[in-house]
Amino acid sequence: MQREGFAITTETSFFNVEFIHAFLSKSYWAENIPLETVQRSIDNSISFGVFHLGRQIGFARVITDKTTFAYLADVFIDEAYRGQGLSKWLMEEIMAHEDLQGLRRFMLATRDAHGLYSQFGFSELSFPERWMQIHQPDIYKKSEV
Repeated sequence: MQREGFAITTETSFFNVEFIHAFLSKSYWAENIPLETVQRSIDNSISFGVFHLGRQIGFARVITDKTTFAYLADVFIDEAYRGQGLSKWLMEEIMAHEDLQGLRRFMLATRDAHGLYSQFGFSELSFPERWMQIHQPDIYKKSEV
């Protein structure tokens, strides 16, 4: 998928894992994540890279069984490229991906991008009291020891 010097691909051989790691390791949701964990997460997901003239500027991945359930994670566009509609284009490509059609549930968590995701049909949980989690926010800090 290409337009005006930009491209989105799921071909992970083009990905700059160091760039992805540098962003994620400073993010509020994956602070201190190890490089090896980022690589394994890319390898075990449907991963999307956003590029400008061959240089990686964005990323997202979907964890899925490709049949009933998917979870969107690690979505970002480099700050220098924001405001150009790239997040919306990335979401369009994710939502159109052939392996993500006909899912019963597609989830994500966000602190501040509700407006973007609501454009694609995402909404707050209907029955949050039914959901449970194991949340270990300091897990990457533990792995540094």
